[in-house]
Amino acid sequence: MFPRPAHRHDRHGRSGRSSVLRPPLRPLAARTDLFAVSVAAAADYLRGAYPEELGDVTFMVASMPASEQHGDGIDRWSIDRSRRSIVLYRVPVQRLTRLHLNDDLHRRMAAESCTFQAAAEYLGLDPWDLDLGGHSFH
Repeated sequence: MFPRPAHRHDRHGRSGRSSVLRPPLRPLAARTDLFAVSVAAAADYLRGAYPEELGDVTFMVASMPASEQHGDGIDRWSIDRSRRSIVLYRVPVQRLTRLHLNDDLHRRMAAESCTFQAAAEYLGLDPWDLDLGGHSFH
């Protein structure tokens, strides 16, 4: 006897069909996804706090810097004022930042912190001098 070719029929005799809807989107579980979402959320917040200064600044995410810019180690971000852009480097932020706890919350806080520090450098301010909402806690 020869093996019969496999037929794709269900119990009603119909051939296999593709779904009408596309498959569901994969969850945001990868570190790259969570980092990009964290940077985007912090950038949106900063644009709202500084609409004139940061409204048209592009925040981007890259894996690694192409070269050392400051010569004092691996940069976590770079700023290009002429192009009005800030690039945050995912690998140095995730690998070189010492976290209190290595969980999603603390990784997100590290990404947001670097985004705030980069924006403060872009604006020529100390990160603690950022006026986010005009609240005084003195």
